[in-house]
Amino acid sequence: MEKKLRSQEWFGKKGKDGFIYRAWMKNQGFPSHQFAGKPVIGICNTWSELTPCNAHFRELAESVKNGIYEAGGFPVEFPVMSLGETLIKPTAMLYRNLVSMDVEESIRANPIDGVVLLCGCDKTTPALVMGACSVNIPTIVVSGGPMLTGNSKGKSIGTSDIWRFSEGHRIGNLSDEELMLAEASMCRSRGHCAVMGTASSMACMVESLGLSLPDNAAIPAADSRRKVLAHLSGNRIVEMVKEDLKLSDILTREAFENSIICNAAIGGSTNFVIHLLAIAGRIGVELNLQDFDDLSSKIPLILNLQPSGKYFMEDLFYAGGLPVVLKELEKHLHTKTITANGKSIGENVKHSTCYNSEIISTLETPFNPVSGIIVLKGNICKHGAVIKPSAASVHLMKHIGKAVVFENIEDYKARIDSPDLEVDESSVLILKNVGPKSYPGMPEVGNMGLPEKLLRKGITDMVRISDGRMSGTGFGTVVLHVSPEAAEGDNFSVIQTGDIIKIDLFKRLLEAEVSEEEFAIRKKNRLNPIKIQERGYVNLYQLHVQQAHLGADFDFLRGASGSEVLRDSH
Repeated sequence: MEKKLRSQEWFGKKGKDGFIYRAWMKNQGFPSHQFAGKPVIGICNTWSELTPCNAHFRELAESVKNGIYEAGGFPVEFPVMSLGETLIKPTAMLYRNLVSMDVEESIRANPIDGVVLLCGCDKTTPALVMGACSVNIPTIVVSGGPMLTGNSKGKSIGTSDIWRFSEGHRIGNLSDEELMLAEASMCRSRGHCAVMGTASSMACMVESLGLSLPDNAAIPAADSRRKVLAHLSGNRIVEMVKEDLKLSDILTREAFENSIICNAAIGGSTNFVIHLLAIAGRIGVELNLQDFDDLSSKIPLILNLQPSGKYFMEDLFYAGGLPVVLKELEKHLHTKTITANGKSIGENVKHSTCYNSEIISTLETPFNPVSGIIVLKGNICKHGAVIKPSAASVHLMKHIGKAVVFENIEDYKARIDSPDLEVDESSVLILKNVGPKSYPGMPEVGNMGLPEKLLRKGITDMVRISDGRMSGTGFGTVVLHVSPEAAEGDNFSVIQTGDIIKIDLFKRLLEAEVSEEEFAIRKKNRLNPIKIQERGYVNLYQLHVQQAHLGADFDFLRGASGSEVLRDSH
């Protein structure tokens, strides 16, 4: 027996209610047969001119619509709040959970049988997937695609080069004019960051989870094949509704494990951890921080892309795309997990071919034997902290040094370039109070710029530790997501300048040579510098956001509410 369409609870009603639902749709010029018994497909669009990465989504949505019409569905496009990582203050992460609520309630409250999620810039992808998971209807993701590789002075450049340009400019090796030239040469087409930053990692995440069609992750935004994929996704979502293939059917524990393994092999962003944990919490799959280390520790880096390598997302597509990576990982994956096109992930990658082994290497001859996410534990991060070893310096993976502590981001900015700062290359830079509650929103400031006087000496990396995040485009020996954050008042909150800090990636250890008795004394005398905002969304955020090791979701949003609307408005 064919399952009744959810939208018919609106458009199939008799009398006054049905009259109202149908009549007001007709004021847009839609004849009633468009939504009489056809699957109604929502297109959740994060288009915004304030989100430059997603500014081409109006056009992309038209391709999705054409595919939906062709397959016998009825498309309805709707907006949700859009998060532009490059412009929004204080940080886009502050609003990820808000967007997820917008998505969840927009889907549930409206006559939608299936949904296409149009997302690109960093937080738009996890926010949309989180919200859709809480409703759990048939869903497919269409990413916006990476921009074309930048080019300056005959050299390929991307977002990861910003950090190099910035430090070169700070010490006078790059003039204002040269910096402006690079600025004009980098973002040369529509799309999100051209490197394996967070946006690209999120696109790879949804493809490896099975939430998109194959090749979704790497097709450049400017390539006509991105529109073709959008059209085909429109075709497919109509079939998914007919098959009742929901998110909960695709997002199994095995799918999450596949995605973690894939993220290790591609050198994906550390932000992947916090977003995947939040998605798992919404769909009801047991996943914890340690899983990321356990599942990725034996997976080498096989993708030679910035920031861990040389090349760019455009190059990955030409080399064969993510399906080639997944095929190479087959023996480590659960190949029978179902994906959005109705086929298993193994079937999807069966005929994939690598066209450039310098970009996509093999497990036997990897680009870098070190990869994945390492989870550190110790007396200053009892719930864990993370580091991306492929972006770290080998000589700093086991290190002991004196802490140079910055109590907050303002303290860091005020003192980092002071000639009086007592710091050398063996020091460990520590930035507190940039976690979920304290900043608030957990900004991407963990890869602190090095002190100017050390840059002038030619120092390019130091151990840096914070309770914040870093951009997926960043690199360095950077420990992130310290949990509990400083605002929670645990040991990390009372680390002082001069404390001896030990880090050992091989033993998964991060600790301070401070006794528990001394920590207790310091905590007793600690002044809490965190102010809870008195009104609005930020107040809600600070009161309900969970710690990083749980995905920084709201405590009241874990789990799903389903698609049922309990009351009728008419």
